Amino acid sequence: MLRKTLSRRELLLAAGAGALAAGLLPPYAPALADTAAVEDAIKKLLGEVKPQQGKVALEVPEVAESGANVPFTVVVQSPMTDKDHVKAIHVLAEGNPLPGVATFHLTPASGKAQVSLRMRLAKTQNVRAVAVMSDGQAYAITKEVKVTAGGCGG
Repeated sequence: MLRKTLSRRELLLAAGAGALAAGLLPPYAPALADTAAVEDAIKKLLGEVKPQQGKVALEVPEVAESGANVPFTVVVQSPMTDKDHVKAIHVLAEGNPLPGVATFHLTPASGKAQVSLRMRLAKTQNVRAVAVMSDGQAYAITKEVKVTAGGCGG
């Protein structure tokens, strides 16, 4: 009778499969962020500052055929002067594995408080844009994006 020596990879795979079958490990499924996770992320970004409504516009499609490639544009009303400008724009998504989508740091030299990018969305969810101003105030907006085919493996 021939005995096969298991490679390290095969041994680890077998041990993991055995632990999964025995109920010692939960099956892998990425946890999705939720409203509370986004609120926690915003609190970490802003501290005790509560974002207000206004000054921020978020352009995203109402319906995204595929969550793998969803365009967005954030525009903040600001003169972008040394005394009054946008310091940062944060974009967060409530239903992705991690809520943070992107952070943009701006200066008066940016000239305009406008950013555009594409993001992945796991499912239909709210997308938030938060602008942090040079005077410490923050402004936010939330929009729902309906996703027909998830972009994060969903």
